[in-house]
Amino acid sequence: MQVKSDLEIAQSVRLKHVNEIASKLGIPADALEHYGKYKAKLPLSLIDRERSKKAKLILVTAMTPTPAGEGKTTTSIGLCEGLNKIGKKTTVVLREPSLGPVFGMKGGAAGGGYSQVVPMEDINLHFTGDFAAVEKSNNLLAALVDNDIQKGQEGLHIDPRTVEWKRVMDMNDRALRNMITGLGGKTGGMIRETGFNITAASEIMAILCLATDLEDLKRRIGNIYVGDTYDGKAVFARDLNAQGSMALLLKDAIKPNLVQTLEGNPAIIHGGPFGNIAQGANSILATRMGMSLSDYVVTEAGFGSDLGAEKFINIVCGYGDYSPHAIVLVATIRAMKFHGGVKKEDLRKPNMAALEKGFANLEKHIENTKIFGLPAVVSLNKFISDTDEEVNWVMKRCAEMGVTIALSEGWEKGGAGMTDLAEKIAYEAEKFKGKFWPVYDWKASVEEKIEKICVKIYGAKGVEFLPKARLNLKKIERLGLTEVPICMAKTQSSFSDDPRKLGRPKDFTITVREIEVAAGAGFIIPITGDILRMPGLPNEPAALGMDIDKEGRISGLS
Repeated sequence: MQVKSDLEIAQSVRLKHVNEIASKLGIPADALEHYGKYKAKLPLSLIDRERSKKAKLILVTAMTPTPAGEGKTTTSIGLCEGLNKIGKKTTVVLREPSLGPVFGMKGGAAGGGYSQVVPMEDINLHFTGDFAAVEKSNNLLAALVDNDIQKGQEGLHIDPRTVEWKRVMDMNDRALRNMITGLGGKTGGMIRETGFNITAASEIMAILCLATDLEDLKRRIGNIYVGDTYDGKAVFARDLNAQGSMALLLKDAIKPNLVQTLEGNPAIIHGGPFGNIAQGANSILATRMGMSLSDYVVTEAGFGSDLGAEKFINIVCGYGDYSPHAIVLVATIRAMKFHGGVKKEDLRKPNMAALEKGFANLEKHIENTKIFGLPAVVSLNKFISDTDEEVNWVMKRCAEMGVTIALSEGWEKGGAGMTDLAEKIAYEAEKFKGKFWPVYDWKASVEEKIEKICVKIYGAKGVEFLPKARLNLKKIERLGLTEVPICMAKTQSSFSDDPRKLGRPKDFTITVREIEVAAGAGFIIPITGDILRMPGLPNEPAALGMDIDKEGRISGLS
């Protein structure tokens, strides 16, 4: 039997008008800002903080990612379908896809199989233009900085050697990572070293997703640290009077986007910071919107519990003033075998020894949910190659650890394959009456906060700060940013800072080579390992398999 592609499945479903989706949430059609028949912007006036406090928030995270993919977004969407099937009024709230991964190696971020958000093509390609607005706002500040430098004595006297603000574009292009701009002279601009980041890595994206309203957005933009003057005085975006025009470019992007799942349930999609270099979660405004309009909200955080979930707990919930009521921890048999030493091409073959060895990775993620103080349900994303022996062994081990586990078949069956998980997570969420436990106190020293993340969440034996990081600590103190949360930049492929260390590595040290400042977003970023803010394309980019015919029908998108 030939299996349909994600795109073929998405194209086979007849979509409901967005007005019909809005009506499920009690939103009148005239309150929507329509982007065609199937997409709309939601006005911020729909957010009701008091009403949102009554909703149950479910956070979906996962074990350490592998090249085979674990299906976290598919699980999130399928869980929304499943919860609605058992009578829980539920909205799924997700991040927007970046064109870099879409045309690179990872593919889109609209779910898969029969657990997708639609219109899939639009969501993966430009959507409502939010990424373009972030890009333009970011690059406006870059242009204003260079313009001020060009003024010489008439400007703020910014020392170009201290400027770390880069331009961005939403595409993987390694040739733009590091470059020299300006040709000198009166017309060419001052020659200086700079480069490009991918749009999802822009501090503007982080700010958009942490802002609580338009005024807060503008305030945060004004707080962006640009560099120093020649006499060592810090320069912020507000010193250039840039915050007004930059926020103006984001006037529509700040509004969350309403679409639908394949089964016609509401989906709110907004923002898209990466989870290995930024906070990795959709916007606070989108989550608050969902919680204002639904009884349950399912959201996800990028990569594993050591990255996206940790940042969601310690950064997003801190600024958003809400807490998850339960965590779904996505796992697969093949991911455990990969962490047990099996090569990607052999993951479909039964291998109990590798499974038992690789379970240690899932075990640590389960322990992390307990560190967060939140109830968890393991969602075992089942594949046709999984044997009964393998599945039963994992079920037994989870039971021995005292953690609930459910089989998930959302990719194949949509909501009908997710009711077991829906029942179990709803039970945990309804039972939970507390709040998350932060991993650290924001008021602790920067070194102490970093060490707590590395030791408690990663399982490291300690942290080493390289000389540049030590210098950065002094700058952070000078800028008055010691009492903000930590946003670790670390490989998603390992608990350590070495992507080759799979499973549950022991006796490793996390090396912090430098610490960047995101004063506007309100966090600082310790850089570990070889983290890149501008990815490159693989040898065979996904773009090479995509096309559009004369009727406008798209193919090859995943």
